[in-house]
Amino acid sequence: MSAWPELMKTRQIDPEIEMDCNRMKNGFGRTSCAVAILLLAGLFFETARAGEDRLPQREGEVPRTTSSVPHIQIGAQAVPELSDRLLERVAKIPGVELRATVISLPGAKGFWLNEDVKLARPQAIVGGREFAHLHPDGSLHASLPPERAQEAVRAGWATMHPWANQRPGWQGFVLIFTPQSSEEVNTVFGLVLDGYNYVTGADYLPQSF
Repeated sequence: MSAWPELMKTRQIDPEIEMDCNRMKNGFGRTSCAVAILLLAGLFFETARAGEDRLPQREGEVPRTTSSVPHIQIGAQAVPELSDRLLERVAKIPGVELRATVISLPGAKGFWLNEDVKLARPQAIVGGREFAHLHPDGSLHASLPPERAQEAVRAGWATMHPWANQRPGWQGFVLIFTPQSSEEVNTVFGLVLDGYNYVTGADYLPQSF
């Protein structure tokens, strides 16, 4: 039985290409053709995933923030149901506990990695095992991959923390602006998960939670 139909389902291989491979009488030729198609399918998959990972441009003006510590979003007001929705998803990430923050303002929720979670980049965490936290006003601080942090800034979702670049590993330390809609919660959660993946070496996707 041919494995091509299943491959076509998962990788969207053109049936015409399958027929070309199956026409080859030489077993080595068929194998080489299959390998080539698998490589092309992998490239297609990675390209599609990269497109899905690209941040949308945030609507509206970029919020103002303080330029020193405490680093906060000026005039931000949390939408309680949106903050709750974000916390519910964060709590589902493996090994994450919601605790009182150890580094932020009173009332902030720390996203703490329990001791079972191995750290790939401990230097990126600002305090203890708290890789991010949610402020009472709905904004967040998180340590992101540096390139992702810069993308988030360009797309209007975040601004760099005043302490970024002051210590090795903190180059992706950002303030993420308060989400104002369900769609924005999805993007913000994706950034939090980017931070989790960065400090732990995991590779989870937002749709998993």
